[in-house]
Amino acid sequence: MSGAKKKVSPKKATTTRSAAANDWRAAALENVRELIKDAAPEAIETRKWDVPAWEHDGILCTGETYKDKVKLTFAKGAALKDPAKLFNSSLDGNVRRALDIFEGDKLNAKAFKALIKEAAALNASKKKPAVKRAKNA
Repeated sequence: MSGAKKKVSPKKATTTRSAAANDWRAAALENVRELIKDAAPEAIETRKWDVPAWEHDGILCTGETYKDKVKLTFAKGAALKDPAKLFNSSLDGNVRRALDIFEGDKLNAKAFKALIKEAAALNASKKKPAVKRAKNA
């Protein structure tokens, strides 16, 4: 497929490369899913690179599971304000930032939703306007 977005059911999207089907990682992704739905109801969940991705005028973030963590990577995270210091991974890059959630961690819901709202606003501000075509006489 050439760049087509594949929309998936929320249940299927929680299973990622490391098959975190029924453990704390699936619960963490479900929590993230609900927070994103609250913060940006117009965002859609798709799959990219075999992981759930949340999009609104571009990628907001992706959610990958690993053996010891869930990694939420914000596509334009370096451009976002993070006063609560949620980003704790990929801090040296010029574009992306990530948030690693480990077993037992409690995600700051208010700060996370603020990041999602800001990411959606940033994507919307970068959206290219529709090109108007001249009418042929």
